[in-house]
Amino acid sequence: MIPSLLARVVLLATLVVGLAGAARAQVFNPETFTLDNGMQVVVVPNHRMPVVSHMVWYRVGSADEEPGKTGLAHFLEHLMFKGTEEVPSGEFSRIVARHGGRDNAFTSYDYTGYFQNIAVEHLEMVMRMEADRMTNLRLDENEVLTERDVVLEERRSRTDNNPSALLSEQSNAALYLLHPYRNPIIGWERDIRGLSREDALAFYERWYAPNNAILVVAGDITAEQLRPLAERTYGRIPAGEVPERIRPSEPPHLTERHLVMHDERVQQPSWSRRYIAPSYNTEDSDLAYPLQVLAEVIGGGSTSRIYQSLVVQQGLAVSAGAWYNPTAVDTGSFGVFASPRPGIEMDQLEAAMDEELRRILVEGLPDGEIERAKTRLRAAVVYARDSLHTGARVLGEALATGQSVEDVEAWPERIAAVTDEQVIEAARRVLEPTRSVTSILLPARAQQAGETDEQG
Repeated sequence: MIPSLLARVVLLATLVVGLAGAARAQVFNPETFTLDNGMQVVVVPNHRMPVVSHMVWYRVGSADEEPGKTGLAHFLEHLMFKGTEEVPSGEFSRIVARHGGRDNAFTSYDYTGYFQNIAVEHLEMVMRMEADRMTNLRLDENEVLTERDVVLEERRSRTDNNPSALLSEQSNAALYLLHPYRNPIIGWERDIRGLSREDALAFYERWYAPNNAILVVAGDITAEQLRPLAERTYGRIPAGEVPERIRPSEPPHLTERHLVMHDERVQQPSWSRRYIAPSYNTEDSDLAYPLQVLAEVIGGGSTSRIYQSLVVQQGLAVSAGAWYNPTAVDTGSFGVFASPRPGIEMDQLEAAMDEELRRILVEGLPDGEIERAKTRLRAAVVYARDSLHTGARVLGEALATGQSVEDVEAWPERIAAVTDEQVIEAARRVLEPTRSVTSILLPARAQQAGETDEQG
């Protein structure tokens, strides 16, 4: 799966160089405390405007579903808007909107999040409502069935009607041999159709508890001001018995895999390759920092290695890039991609990409290229730090996947310590064909000459 904008924001928001000589660089300068029930609270003060971004992250996602129940975490995310005794079905979002705010939610493999952006004067109101649905969700059978149809339609519109999304789904299923990251977050259609009210409530009661949640508030507030609000709302909820997250490990990958998909809806062919890669939480987590630098060097924009080679110099592609997401509870992934210019054969494009990767592995990188990549990333971090919502999302995702606030704040020093040799070593260990899936998306095959619809 090509990572979300959030994964890119994590990279940009944490690549900051020391601001005063040897002084330790800081990223978001958050304030933290923990409620008596175990709920972790993070505050990112930003007093430019009298607004806040309020987020609750649960340490549970689609990779925590039981076999045959794919899509359940995302389904419950939808159902969390169906109401409690205090807030009737559908009223949550309407109340937020009436007070000038906006709200939404999202599900990933490893976490589920809910947020509201609203004036600081209404913060306690949304905290009361979010705390209420953390423990008092009520589900009507008819509403559950209706919402299941909504999810099925979402899958049809976003995945089934999008050849690129379908191929990405198939590629992910091929990349992971056993781990539940191989399943789509939205779920397989057959599984979604079988999800029930009982399934949703059991998942809710198992995972939704304050000691399995992180509260992140960014904006015009301090930890001293937020603590009494948090204690009056979330602090009243007793801790739950949250199970340990037990997931299967990936077996050894012994062969490279190739997928080709033809679809009549394809207007622009594409080529991509993804590799199994370490995350911050795997045994080889020391590769995570060099791999992020590598992704920027070879495919982080129009000045990157493969863009300059394939698009600018050779004129083979209309786009090309790379990505890497280390923020995962388990194994991560690294990818490269390109789309050919009209008239360019896919074999030619793939050969050119392979040659660029080979040159990096064999010849290394020219002097200064890694430092230039860091400079590009540092330029982008200014915008990330200015964003109200970004700090909350970066910290929430990090904490929900096993990192600490200290890890985020120490990120500049760790990136600054990456050497050219570490980047090349990471490339050689990860960009291994047997760890990869290559995917090609093409238009429907042309009808062969002499072929007819009639049977002989």
